[in-house]
Amino acid sequence: MRNAVKKLYIALIFLFLYAPIATLMVLSFNASKTRAKWGGFTFKWYAQLVHNDDILRALGNTLLIALLSSVIATVIGTIACIAMNNMKKRTRTIMMGITNIPMLNADIVTGISLMLLFISFGFRFGLGTILLSHITFNIPYVILSVMPRMKQLNPSIYEAALDLGATPVAAFFRVVFPDLMPGILSGFLMAFTMSLDDFIITHFTKGAGVDTLSTKIYTEVRKGIKPEMYALSTIIFAAVLALLLLVNAAPEKREKN
Repeated sequence: MRNAVKKLYIALIFLFLYAPIATLMVLSFNASKTRAKWGGFTFKWYAQLVHNDDILRALGNTLLIALLSSVIATVIGTIACIAMNNMKKRTRTIMMGITNIPMLNADIVTGISLMLLFISFGFRFGLGTILLSHITFNIPYVILSVMPRMKQLNPSIYEAALDLGATPVAAFFRVVFPDLMPGILSGFLMAFTMSLDDFIITHFTKGAGVDTLSTKIYTEVRKGIKPEMYALSTIIFAAVLALLLLVNAAPEKREKN
């Protein structure tokens, strides 16, 4: 009886998590524009998506900002972890607390604060301000992913590499960096996902005529969501799922080798 209840509980969790996504994917192949009626199987919404310049432009902006911000945030966050790891315990604890504050802070507060900051410095709102904003809120997520791996490192290995004649840079990239790679990849994926999904901060820091997918979808909702959005969401979900499977399969393959 207990096992049956556990299985039912797990099934309900997966149902609530993936039923909306499954519904979205089914509707992306629905020939009818209405969501309440099945009009047959079709790929026409995917074909129309290719010819929708506004959505493709928003998609390009989203991917560009997500990729650049996650790469830059990953580099800065990794360097910050190395610096904090060499600090005294009390100082490191204080710094970790400071870096955790942006993750606990409400997005609307962060968005308004960044908007006011850009206005104060006379920045021109556009892709540049969105990029700076995404780098800012992505760095704490990278630190949160890399720092646990940093604490697990054995400092004697790095010192041994130096004793064997390796330069500090060579010792880092040949000894320390491979051990940090799982945390760095996790931080990169977390930053990429957060940037891809962000709406509130982007809404406050974007310029006129500049849209990402989240802000574009918000604009379309007021006029009625087009079926092309279902197709685009399905493609993004499939791409993210494939990326996650690829990243998770790499460590297993490395362990077998």
